[in-house]
Amino acid sequence: MSAEEVIIVGSGSTAFAAALRAQSLGLRVKMIEKSVLGGTCINWGCIPSKTLIHGSFVRHMAMAGAQMGTGTATDGIDSPLFFAYKDQVVNHLRQTRYLDVLKKAPKVEVVKGTARFIAPDAVQVEEQVFRSRRILIAAGGHPRTIAVPGLDKIQYLTSRSALLLKTIPESLVIIGGGVIAVELGQMYLRMGSRVTVLEHGRRLLPMVEEEIVMAMQEALAAEGMQIVVNASTCSVSQDGNTTIIEAEVDGTTQRFRAEKLLVAVGTAPATADIGLEKTGIELDGKGFIRVDGQMRTNVPGIWAAGDIVGGMMIATVGAREGIVAIDNMVNPGCGCLMDYHSVPMAIFTDPEVAMVATRKVQPARPVSPSPSIPCP
Repeated sequence: MSAEEVIIVGSGSTAFAAALRAQSLGLRVKMIEKSVLGGTCINWGCIPSKTLIHGSFVRHMAMAGAQMGTGTATDGIDSPLFFAYKDQVVNHLRQTRYLDVLKKAPKVEVVKGTARFIAPDAVQVEEQVFRSRRILIAAGGHPRTIAVPGLDKIQYLTSRSALLLKTIPESLVIIGGGVIAVELGQMYLRMGSRVTVLEHGRRLLPMVEEEIVMAMQEALAAEGMQIVVNASTCSVSQDGNTTIIEAEVDGTTQRFRAEKLLVAVGTAPATADIGLEKTGIELDGKGFIRVDGQMRTNVPGIWAAGDIVGGMMIATVGAREGIVAIDNMVNPGCGCLMDYHSVPMAIFTDPEVAMVATRKVQPARPVSPSPSIPCP
């Protein structure tokens, strides 16, 4: 590869925004993707979940309308049609937002396969080796799991597989009380599942103001969701088609039974098996790549952005991080910085929650001094 080329590992919203920015600045891009173009948001995250959530809202309104005399809502759920519609939306948006855009981006080439570093400036994909002094790691993350006795012996759902079901489970227990837990929990509740949420802390959504969370918990409980706080999962097991979860709740052991178990305890970085040990890149205590405000790692020539760096795992934030990384690649003196002081975000429950979040950037060892001048 020439000096005018960039390697991007990943093809999600972070990688895609970075690739288009690089092309606009005259660089050629090799974007490496081992799975499906578009990454988590379009395929297994934002788009499919919000489509299903909207469908559950429509059903909820129909049932409320029936009680008000506006019509009936006695028909059963057509599960295959419900989930097929979600797939149609995903396929349409992947085509229009990614594949069609690539056709108009001649300098961006997608390379299919798993990228592994063999040196700080070299990435191997199958039998091919690509070299560049400008590499962006935007490989994203995957659902985090927990060390619970018995979990490795049963089939359970993650935030990804919970969106790939073809039928509505009769009952669902969710371990975790974050955004995914409340969004998917309410969605399945409104589609007819009996839903129980087991949260380790004293309330749901610890990152949200308590007054708002208490109002949300009341609304979810009024719809029929069982919310159990101060719950530490002790073990899980399988009894035929039923999953049994034992948890300690306020000092007593309780048993919960459900057709399906969803483990929704956050996102882990996709840093395993990509050869980072060949680069010397620093990771934090949770395995995320450490970067500074310019999205630089501690290794010259390698930047990282998106879910793989932790922090605010929001598609729009990742996209901006990718753009900042490219700007600093092209113009090292730019000093272009990520600004996390006022990031809008929303939780798509009903009622919805909106907020402006903030976080501090933990600096990595800088590869070279540069002025901290905000980009125009």
